[in-house]
Amino acid sequence: MGFSFPSNPNEINSMNPITLPIAELKPALTGLGKIINRHSRLPVLASIKVERSTDGWIVLTSTDLDHFITVRLEQPAKGEPTAMLVPYEELVKIVKNAGKDEAILVEPAGKEQVILKHNAGQQLIENRVRTQGIEEFPLVPKLKGDPVPLPDPLRQVLHQAMQCASADPTRYVINGAFIDVSQPKAQHIVGTDGRHLYNANSWQLPLKGSIIIPSHKFLSWGEFNRDGEWQLKTEGALLQINSRRWRFITKQIEGSYPNWRQVLPDPKSAQSHIVIDPAVLDKVIQTIGRMPCDNPEYFTIGIEWKDQRFSLLGRPPQTAEWTRVMIQDAKGEGKNVTVFLNRQLLSKALEFGLNSIGIIDSMSPLRLHQGSREMIIMPVRADAASATPPPAPRTPTPAPGKPINGSPVNGVPQPTPAQPRGKPLRAAPRPGVSTPPRIDDAMEQVGTLRASFLAGLAGLRDLASKLRGIKTSHRASEKEVQQVRSKLRSLQNVKF
Repeated sequence: MGFSFPSNPNEINSMNPITLPIAELKPALTGLGKIINRHSRLPVLASIKVERSTDGWIVLTSTDLDHFITVRLEQPAKGEPTAMLVPYEELVKIVKNAGKDEAILVEPAGKEQVILKHNAGQQLIENRVRTQGIEEFPLVPKLKGDPVPLPDPLRQVLHQAMQCASADPTRYVINGAFIDVSQPKAQHIVGTDGRHLYNANSWQLPLKGSIIIPSHKFLSWGEFNRDGEWQLKTEGALLQINSRRWRFITKQIEGSYPNWRQVLPDPKSAQSHIVIDPAVLDKVIQTIGRMPCDNPEYFTIGIEWKDQRFSLLGRPPQTAEWTRVMIQDAKGEGKNVTVFLNRQLLSKALEFGLNSIGIIDSMSPLRLHQGSREMIIMPVRADAASATPPPAPRTPTPAPGKPINGSPVNGVPQPTPAQPRGKPLRAAPRPGVSTPPRIDDAMEQVGTLRASFLAGLAGLRDLASKLRGIKTSHRASEKEVQQVRSKLRSLQNVKF
């Protein structure tokens, strides 16, 4: 969108003001505010770029230097092409007390001031607000190339993968949804945090290479998801997702995504299969939330398949007995087995509609699936304590009332220790079987070091962006000092 500034400053006040309808501006400010830093020392990052293009379209843009969010209003308007910066907080204050049928008129008043006009009762109020020059706003990237459509089913899968992604900044490479196009005929969407893994396959996108889309709260915002089909563009390290009126630009996550395929259990190895009626999934999720829990760290819950019956197991704090709740609308087949896992991850899988459960044994990863989507969840130990346990003796001796790992408690088998937080998703070793050093362990350590290195690079990029912002602010301060000096010199020449 191109625009030009008037050559004569006196022409500025003759321009038609930009009209911002409250009905459109209110949700627009919510979306733009997803990256606004209200406490930034750089005023330009707490401002909205308001522009009118040569075609009359009104466009609003915000940025935090790493992300850019742009929205176009519904209807074009007559007037000269122009652009100005408006403090975000000033617009928010007016919108809070304005009616949906009202509007804000915005027009420039010199290089570093804007005029905001709005109704107060039957009177039109005019506010002059100090701002920055439009040249201080960072340049919005323009990505070339053909957009890749992201239909609604694929968008839903991306959201689910992002909900399973890690939020640990030291594991930056898994802080988003991975689109794996290494198999062109069966592409995969993957998300993991090391404790559970989400995978959906059979997609075919015209992408030149695999990409990692970083998780961001704007992508899950309802207004953006209701604004038509998404379109994806990539160019270099940048990534753009836009809808009918909204556009989101960010940096891709750089680095090699972990080999996620190695943790997938073979579906044929499952010894027990359970299917929950989709119509009762909401009730099962409610039941899970009401089950007693004696572990506030791992939120342990058990699932039991015994004598053709499916039950949930929960244990109140400081008790040894397990409370069983049988789920009537569940069918299955296979061996009797009990597995303990994190109830939050189980609820998430059921919320995704993954109603089929494949269990190998009490110590192997669970596979919840439906169609081409699946979630792999690591089991936890039933008696895992929230505090770090002391080192186990070489020859374990069971204390009264406390069984050795693997021994039954009240008839319930005990799985292996819980997978520690932040560790890669991997099947637990079987008791009694020594595990020699593997090259995979070394490769995992290399992956961890690589992720830490990439996180350090991301920190350096953020620091560089802040330094550029400080430099911009310093230039603005120098300009103000020069203006003051010029005025002082002019006053010195005044004769009385």
